[in-house]
Order: sequence, then C-alpha cells, then structure tokens
Amino acid sequence: MLLPARGPAYDARLVLPRRVVMLRYFVIDQDRIVEHNNDDGGATGAIDNALQRAHWIDAFDATDAERAALNRFLTDELPEDEEVEEIESSARYFVDADGIHVHSLFLSQHDGRHDTDTVAFILQPERLISLRDDELADFRLLRLRARAGQVEADSPQTLLVTLFDQKVENLADTVEDLHLDLEKVSHTVLEDEDADYEQAIDNLAKLEDSAGKIRLCLMDTQRSISFLLRHLPARAPGRETARETLRDVDTLMSHIAFLFDKINFLMDSTVSFINIEQNQIIKIFSIAAVVFLPPTLIASIYGMNFEHMPELAWQYGYPMAIGLMIAAGIAPYLFFKHKNWL
Repeated sequence: MLLPARGPAYDARLVLPRRVVMLRYFVIDQDRIVEHNNDDGGATGAIDNALQRAHWIDAFDATDAERAALNRFLTDELPEDEEVEEIESSARYFVDADGIHVHSLFLSQHDGRHDTDTVAFILQPERLISLRDDELADFRLLRLRARAGQVEADSPQTLLVTLFDQKVENLADTVEDLHLDLEKVSHTVLEDEDADYEQAIDNLAKLEDSAGKIRLCLMDTQRSISFLLRHLPARAPGRETARETLRDVDTLMSHIAFLFDKINFLMDSTVSFINIEQNQIIKIFSIAAVVFLPPTLIASIYGMNFEHMPELAWQYGYPMAIGLMIAAGIAPYLFFKHKNWL
C-alpha cells in the first residue's frame, strides 16, 4: 500500500540516484519497507548476509558475482536477458520450485521517447527478487517513498502487488500528460490558421507510439496481476489491492482507447488539411491554365506563317487580335466568379 506522497521532492522524474548500486536490499520493519544500506564494496560474505536478511532484493544490472550469490537461493539459475524478453505466456508467467515467476513490462524513457523494459520477478514466501537491466522511474520512486516511510507492506506478496499498484499510478500520470500534449496538438491542427501540419503529423506519430507503449504495459500488467491472483493463497495479503489495481487498469484501457481514437481523428484531419491546401494550389494552376488557354489559341492562330492570311493586310488586325485575346481571357474568369469557383 502506498501512502500519499509528501510533495514534488519525491517525484522519480525529478530526483536522480547519487550512485549506481547493482544490488539493493529492503527489509520489512513494522509493516514498512526499509532499505538496507550495503556499503561492503561487494564482499561475498557481506552480500550473503544482506541477502539472508532481505525481504526484497532488487538486482539492477547485476554482476556475475552478484548473480552467483542470488543463485544460492534458487534451484535454477537466474534468467538471462534472452529468457526475460521472451513473449510467450508460458515463459513470462509460471510457477516452479523457486516460486512464482512474473516477467512484466515497465515504461521507460530513452532520448525523449517512451520505451518498454522487462523486469523479472521471483516471488518466494520469504522474499521477492527483481531482476532488471535499466533504471526505471517506478523503482526509483518506490525507493524514494520507502526512504520516507511511505510504503506499507507486511509480506513480499504485498510488496509485489504494491509495485504493480504504483506502476499503474505512474502509467495513469503518463496518460494524463499524454492527453495534455494531445490537446495542444489538437488546438494547433483545428484552430491555428498558420499551423505547421508536417510538424503536427510528427508530434501525433510520437504520441501514437507512446500511447501504444502505455497500452502494452497496461495489458501486460493486467495479465501479471490476474496470474498472481490465480496463484496466491486465497487469504494472501494484498489480494484486495490487486483487484482494485485491475479495476484501475480497466479504466485506463478505456482512456487509452479514447486517446487512440482522437489521435487517429487528428491524423486524418491533418492529412485532409494538407490535401485541401494542395488542392487549392492545383486549383489556382488549373484556373490559370483555362484562363490563358483561349488567348494562347488566338495567338497561335495568328502566329502561323501562311502566305495567304487575309487578316495580315488589315490595318487594325494587330489591335483586334490583342483585344480578342484579352476578351478571351476575361470571359472564363468572369464565368468562374459567377459560379463561385474562385
């Protein structure tokens, strides 16, 4: 269970870790998650001691020595990167002698664009092990809240459900940010007369990609929590929180579907506006071609070099040809204006 945050100082997007730590250990103390500082420099004995005490072991880009230390708590070895990234349901959600395995997608951000990273969880009766290769905002925020004593948990099972609950909260915040960005693009496309439609299409493409990554994370979370509910004991702590989180996921899925519909509408509108602008340009050229066609025809006729052309001897032949060309050009223009085609 997450207690209310105490202010923006705990926003994971604003606070960066001071140093990279491969293994982090957390213990449950009086129904609160407390981080255990391990400044042992990587000594094997100190790592083993910390692992024995920890209720949650968060392995971030663990070294071979740290993975070997973690393997002592498992009958099988920790999954490799290729195994974690597999998409088959049987490879992402399963139960074996080591515990309940859940490989879940978390939202990350690289170079200003959203991406997804898989975190492998191994839930045992006495501890939770998480294995990841990227620094994720969800874990950073939970760590900051734990330091502030804001994370309630009375068992590793409750802690895992709390992680998913916070994941959904952060996804909801990202959906809200996405909605605000979409409103800005909507104003630009639908109301700004000097809108840059090419830039709008680029922005919409980025928003569509972000929305797709968020929906993927929500669908994966839905499957992960459903799997946990099927395999946790009937009276296991955190089951009610898991059900509430599932309801939140359903709500966010509806919101994401609305965002996709709006993105598609704005994309179609933007393309239509670009086509209208192009059609206006083509229309101008078409009208110009029609207006100048009759004068060009007259000029071509009198530009022929035949020996017997009666008009060549006329005293006012040249002014008559010029006037005829002007009248032939004005007549189509007046006709188009009468039809409101201009």
